[in-house]
Amino acid sequence: MTNTLHRQGKAENLKNDYVVFMTTAAGINREGSAPEIQEFMRICHKYHPINMGNVKLGNIYKDGVDVQEFIANLGEGAGSMAVFTDLDTVQKVVEELIQADLGISINISGLLDEVRECCRKAGITRHSAEHSLGFWGARERLPERETLEINTLCGHGMISFNLIRKMVEYVKLRRLTPKKAARILAKCCECGVFNPERAEKLLEKIKKGEVTPSGKSVEA
Repeated sequence: MTNTLHRQGKAENLKNDYVVFMTTAAGINREGSAPEIQEFMRICHKYHPINMGNVKLGNIYKDGVDVQEFIANLGEGAGSMAVFTDLDTVQKVVEELIQADLGISINISGLLDEVRECCRKAGITRHSAEHSLGFWGARERLPERETLEINTLCGHGMISFNLIRKMVEYVKLRRLTPKKAARILAKCCECGVFNPERAEKLLEKIKKGEVTPSGKSVEA
């Protein structure tokens, strides 16, 4: 199970949102796994992800982060992630990870059909697939849709609804550009699965009035 399954949005904006991440298992391959984890991150970094991180060290949008030093400090069991925006790049990452044969579990979060095709082109068959069943319960207590789309880019829920609303207000008032606001939000996602480019595009739509206060797209 991965909390990246709960990302909200329509198929057209989920198409440019892929998280590649690795996990280890205690008693199986966690002990002494630091070199493999570091190599995983070096391979991902080679293909210029828009975000990287892990739950222990945070993400690359933290102030003063040196990526090479960041990777060198990864220890055993440190689950690590990288975010990409196009499927061709993800395929190249997968192909190199196959060649590296690191002996750790690699997962890709994205639209199921696209991820399956990516694996096929890379020469492997997807091992398994997981789905999110969505939100259950008092859904009327959830925030407006555009806020939820940005919030769920951080699977651990580290980006508060009120901070997102504040960034939306600043963008509308032209106190911040959508790009700057998205990068402020990215800093809050400790593990690094936040997609700042997708957040920027959504903020740009809000700025242009393409999303109404009710959270419904104009074309809906």
